[in-house]
Amino acid sequence: MTATVERATRMLAIQAALVVAAIHLIWALPQLSVSLLFNPVEDSRPFLFVPAAFVLVAIAAALFRGYRYRRLSALGGGTLAALLVGYLLVTPDPIGSLAGDPLAAVSKLAEVVGIVVFAGLYYFHHPDRYGSPIPDDAAARDQ
Repeated sequence: MTATVERATRMLAIQAALVVAAIHLIWALPQLSVSLLFNPVEDSRPFLFVPAAFVLVAIAAALFRGYRYRRLSALGGGTLAALLVGYLLVTPDPIGSLAGDPLAAVSKLAEVVGIVVFAGLYYFHHPDRYGSPIPDDAAARDQ
């Protein structure tokens, strides 16, 4: 039963990370230009969203490959939390902004879900082991 819950939590974390990464890339890529590198920048969010999205994609790929480390879970949850807190700090009226921008609302919902499931993965991944205390399918068949 624990293996099933851990697997479902891992899949939900992968999906949340990929949804947030996709939404941030959809928003940031059209706003990037080379001229912004040489002129003063009013809005630095595109330059922060692209690396954050790449980090989230890398975390999702590592989780998909079966890496079960607490540091990976902490990095995923921390990245999502940084994006959520940054939005709350930068936006003067977050509730009104979310009501007017459905893409941002989906992103913030996925970030909250991602923070919760990455916290669950942090709980499942034991700190004294290199991987999960839950055996994977191949190890369970060999025994």
